[in-house]
Amino acid sequence: MRSVTYSMGVSLDGYIVGPDGSFEWTAPDDDVFRFWIDEIRNVDVHLLGRRLYETMLYWETADQDPSLDDANREWAALWNPLPKVVFSTTLSEVQGHARLATGSVAEEIERLRAEPGEGEIAIGGATLAAEAAAAGLIDEYRVMVYPVLVGGGISYFPKAEQQVDLELVETRTFNSKVVYLRYRAAR
Repeated sequence: MRSVTYSMGVSLDGYIVGPDGSFEWTAPDDDVFRFWIDEIRNVDVHLLGRRLYETMLYWETADQDPSLDDANREWAALWNPLPKVVFSTTLSEVQGHARLATGSVAEEIERLRAEPGEGEIAIGGATLAAEAAAAGLIDEYRVMVYPVLVGGGISYFPKAEQQVDLELVETRTFNSKVVYLRYRAAR
């Protein structure tokens, strides 16, 4: 069965964006960006909330920019054909290899797990991840911790009424002092 993963950059105090909505502090250096490129190779489908989908729309045409470096071209070449499912109550259409979700996150994950494939079902966006976590659907939490305190904003971790025990699977420290933590849900 395909695993469901939730991975995003996060400040040391646990936020994916600061109180002003910015996340410039997550701009990856070369090592971190190379890591994200390698990670996306394992993904068969990406579930996104509206805000993350709109942020990632940049990549739909980024490869047309002649000044784009090789790493960014490689990311675009992997990201663009990747199937995406967008959860939104306000969008009526999406672009590229994306489709609007027709059911809840639980129904979409159930449907995707029933399809053939070995790759991961990745979730991006804290609100969407919170819904999946509340239903016990996240198999792995992957946290790229940036050495910054932003003081508030949108939390990486869902506010849940339940305890989720995790098993540390992997750690990695990058030259930029960013730390990657990979946890598997203990079941």
